[in-house]
Amino acid sequence: MKIATYNVNGISSRLPVLIRWLNETSPDVVCLQELKAPQENFPEAAINEAGYNAIWHGQKSWNGVAILTRNLPIEEICRILPGDPEDSHSRYMEAKVNGIIVGALYLPNGNPAPGPKYDYKLKWMDRLTLRAAELMSLDAPVLLTGDFNVIPTGFDVYKPERWVKDALFREETRTAFERLMGQGWTDAIRKLYPNDVVYTFWDYFRNNYERNAGLRIDHFLLSPHLINKLVAGGVDRHVRGWEKSSDHAPVWIQLNDVF
Repeated sequence: MKIATYNVNGISSRLPVLIRWLNETSPDVVCLQELKAPQENFPEAAINEAGYNAIWHGQKSWNGVAILTRNLPIEEICRILPGDPEDSHSRYMEAKVNGIIVGALYLPNGNPAPGPKYDYKLKWMDRLTLRAAELMSLDAPVLLTGDFNVIPTGFDVYKPERWVKDALFREETRTAFERLMGQGWTDAIRKLYPNDVVYTFWDYFRNNYERNAGLRIDHFLLSPHLINKLVAGGVDRHVRGWEKSSDHAPVWIQLNDVF
């Protein structure tokens, strides 16, 4: 079972890139972020034609998440992160896919920090940690994936000294992420590549992609039930180099002997 996450940075403008990548790689499950499209503008027909079913939660101009599946049953659980009924951002979806609970998320960026946007980011991370604890207590296979907008360590960013005041790398952000990980989650990509430089995002400016001046902010967190089923994973880095591509690259893992 191949599962991928991809921040498309606008599904309408990136649709040809998304479809090309789906056709080339054929993942079984895909979690998308930053649709930047209202609910009614999601390109369901094109996604179906590519061989995928979809559930999605859109939002005009900003945010938006989706889960695509290929020949697998999907049962939606929720489409908002619990804990704040006033939160109108489309940033979280949860579904059961082939016996696995998949939480697909687009965590707030938080810049400029400090400030109201950073406060929202930290509160959102607190809510995610509470929900993750609930999911962990279910004694079920769970996977949390998406654009976390968190650089876990200095090893996950080019020239970390330049990022110490950024919301993605501030001490409070990394502490909140460590608190989440402390529940027993496994960072799948880092488990597979403990000593390798791995990036998933390259800014459009300053030739960052060509210089490999990137960040690792798109993650897979696995509950203990899935650790021994993890057999492969990686970043489709070349997709970032395609014309009119997102500033993120797709990230994927392979799980064997899933339910």
